[in-house]
Amino acid sequence: MPDPLSDQGHVVEALRLAAAEAESYLATIDTAPVRPGGDAELPDAPLPREGVGSLEALNELIAVSRDGATRSSGPRFFHFVMGGGTPAALAADWLSSALDQNAYNWVSSPLAARLEQISLNWLKELFGLPAAWSAVLTTGATMANFVGLAAARRWWGLEQGVDVESAGMSGLPPMTILSSGYVHVSALKAVAMLGLGRGRVRTLSRDAAGRVDLDAMAAALREHDSEPVVIIANAGEVNTGDFDPLADIVALARKHRAWVHVDGAFGLFAAVSPQTRHLVEGVQLADSVTVDGHKWLNVPYDTGFAFVREPEYQAGAFDASAAYLGSEAAARPVFGNLGPEMSRRARSLAVWATLRAYGSDGYRSMVERHLRLAQRVAAQVDDAPDLERLADVPLNVICFRYRPHGVPEDQLDDLNRRVGELVLEDGRVYFGTTVYRGNVCFRPAIVNWRTREQDVDLIVATVRELGVRAVAQAVRASARP
Repeated sequence: MPDPLSDQGHVVEALRLAAAEAESYLATIDTAPVRPGGDAELPDAPLPREGVGSLEALNELIAVSRDGATRSSGPRFFHFVMGGGTPAALAADWLSSALDQNAYNWVSSPLAARLEQISLNWLKELFGLPAAWSAVLTTGATMANFVGLAAARRWWGLEQGVDVESAGMSGLPPMTILSSGYVHVSALKAVAMLGLGRGRVRTLSRDAAGRVDLDAMAAALREHDSEPVVIIANAGEVNTGDFDPLADIVALARKHRAWVHVDGAFGLFAAVSPQTRHLVEGVQLADSVTVDGHKWLNVPYDTGFAFVREPEYQAGAFDASAAYLGSEAAARPVFGNLGPEMSRRARSLAVWATLRAYGSDGYRSMVERHLRLAQRVAAQVDDAPDLERLADVPLNVICFRYRPHGVPEDQLDDLNRRVGELVLEDGRVYFGTTVYRGNVCFRPAIVNWRTREQDVDLIVATVRELGVRAVAQAVRASARP
């Protein structure tokens, strides 16, 4: 196969081959083991001099994916707060690949730009954010945090008379960044990438869980009253789904020169339902807000959103120009200049399609179904004599551990790690371990649009079954001479 041009006649056949395999995959995803039991067996060979063509390459890929692909888009994957792809989003994502638009600006793709503009406006309405805010699609919450904090960095520099995008940060004092113990690693990564120093993030917690100490935050703001400060507030902590009190934090910030950035990767979806909207009270008063798309919105990887109160800070942080890029009318946003990427996949197609397909009522219904399922699991944990729930369940994450009678406290962490390994190996459901308040435990998160009662009922049943096995293994190991 000397040149891709000679493969042109196989385009339709290749697409049909991929579609047939996708159909086969999706036909069993509701009941198939999340972990298929194999590995991606690909030879570690040098780049071939002569290719095999599209059909042969796809057949090889299909063969390894059947055993090597985790069913992470299915209803029983409760690890990492990962959703799937709704029917509308999945199909639109396929179309995005076929159309292959560059969503940099209106000239590169009027379709992608307009759909992004509409989708972001719809999302602001869904989350209760002001319509005048600036916004952009990103690759996920990490880059959304990068965008929000880059806007905060620009504000921070201008508050001290320096355009950091033009002059750099040389000569400026280190930034003071405050947060609770709920601060997520993606926010810390964004802080590091922005050159602000993850060691500059000061966590102010009132307990081992990481809940914010508002008195300590007020004292820290008074201590730094002569300088601009950035606060990272958290909507949806990963181990328990808990929230910082956003309204209280914003109220504190407004008494000082402080920017409030809200990391709402999945927790921002609490705004969708009247049952949980109180958890994000005050978010509309913040300065920047982020959320993931491939979590509760259930669009395929990778998608995220950043929203910024003052558009000039976002635009100033990412502005770029060149003669060949041309110029846009003021009414036509250049989304490639509102985030780090200039070459951008047209993620807006999938976002627009899923919002158009299901609307605010559809997403409210899904979120409320997941809230009920989370409470169902919590009740099962509470009823089980060998399980211990470690936190309240305000949203969609259940934090608990296996604690059978007769196992000493100092052995529980190792036992729960082993049970976690067995859960992943077993594959009926999928979630790993974490550490919460010093205890190794589980934190399954329910966000997939496919998930039903029969799926979540496997969580407690599987842990208890495999827990008995883990205890027996430990007893046999201790009995060996």
